[in-house]
Amino acid sequence: MIGSMAGYALARIRFRGREIVFITLVAMLMIPTYTKIVPQFLIVKFMPLFGGNDITGQGGTGWLDTWWALLIPGGLSAASIFLFRQFFLSLPKELEEAARIDGLGEFRIFAQIYTPLIKPAIATVGLLTFQESWNNFLWPLLVTTSDDLRVIQVGLAVFQQLDGTKWHYLMAGTTLATVPMVLLFIVAQKYFIQGFTQSGIK
Repeated sequence: MIGSMAGYALARIRFRGREIVFITLVAMLMIPTYTKIVPQFLIVKFMPLFGGNDITGQGGTGWLDTWWALLIPGGLSAASIFLFRQFFLSLPKELEEAARIDGLGEFRIFAQIYTPLIKPAIATVGLLTFQESWNNFLWPLLVTTSDDLRVIQVGLAVFQQLDGTKWHYLMAGTTLATVPMVLLFIVAQKYFIQGFTQSGIK
């Protein structure tokens, strides 16, 4: 939702510094994921008023070992905003102009006119975000300690020990970890392909 709003703003709303924001967004795509691990970890650990932290973020654990640490950092990415922006640029401007003549405000144009037309982009971003979160290993390993919050990729690592690998468990777990992604792609395949083909059309 936030990514689509940001993409709409960069594509349809004219404001001072819009191109600078977009260039900065594109530059963020070039930053490797692992270079952001330490800053993200510090933000999560020193989150104010969570996990026993005071208003300055000291004294507790913040979001460490909570669902917030798993959900919030991966909920928005520069790639999703870029895809939404490109998709909004491909839609006809006449729809927006007609909606303004009918008296619709900016948010209603976004929610009622354009959002129903970007289902392929929503499916594409949703699938890519889920895939990235589902297959993430390092971040959940760093921010969680309890077994209840450990994701499946971290769980599969349990079967690989120094004294030997339990291949039968590892292969069964890997198969189960693959099934949701395959099913999601089959269900959203049409929208997924449309999202990639139409995002580059202006």
